[in-house]
Amino acid sequence: MSRIRIWSLILAASCCACTAPARDASAPSEGEPRNTIFLVNHGWHAGIVLRRADIPDSVWPAHGNFPDAEYLEVGWGDMNFYQTPDPNMGLVLKAAMLPTASVLHIVGFSGAVPAYFPLSEIIKIDLPSVDFAHLLRTIAASFTIDAAGNATSLGPGLYGNSHFYLSRESYHLFNTCNVWTARALRAAGFPISPARTITVKSLMSQARKFGMVVQSGPEPSE
Repeated sequence: MSRIRIWSLILAASCCACTAPARDASAPSEGEPRNTIFLVNHGWHAGIVLRRADIPDSVWPAHGNFPDAEYLEVGWGDMNFYQTPDPNMGLVLKAAMLPTASVLHIVGFSGAVPAYFPLSEIIKIDLPSVDFAHLLRTIAASFTIDAAGNATSLGPGLYGNSHFYLSRESYHLFNTCNVWTARALRAAGFPISPARTITVKSLMSQARKFGMVVQSGPEPSE
């Protein structure tokens, strides 16, 4: 059974999650530096793609592990579910019903983002540098850091040049992968409600209101 199908069976139950007030986005001024990010729809969750050169060396502890990459994609989720190529319903129920350990998945790649994810819906989002910094700090806060200041690597990721890293956050019914992504965007000042982003469909629907679709994904199956 696919990740998309088994996940959709239980996520609707968490629609009553609470949400903190959004931080007001900075009003851009003429000539102000801006950064571009991308949301990539993977069918059951979305990854955030950032240009590696825009990330200061001191912000992300895993930043130096991808020295030749032009872009970094980051995702977050339940440790067992995310790292299992063919997850079963037992893993889904455990992830949803009990607080569990979590991981970040980082992918380094170069070239055009649509070319690397040719079958995915992709939304381009521009934001002032001050709001981009809030986004970076929110993502960085998810890493588990050792005494030397390094991220805890858990081995190769799912595709391409990628790695899993241990996260300090807990995964549970009210803090799913799509809620985590929405919280990161909300920290950057975007008007998005984590309580309404239980599914990737709702996440992308809200993101289209302040971003631009640069590539459409496949038509959903009946």
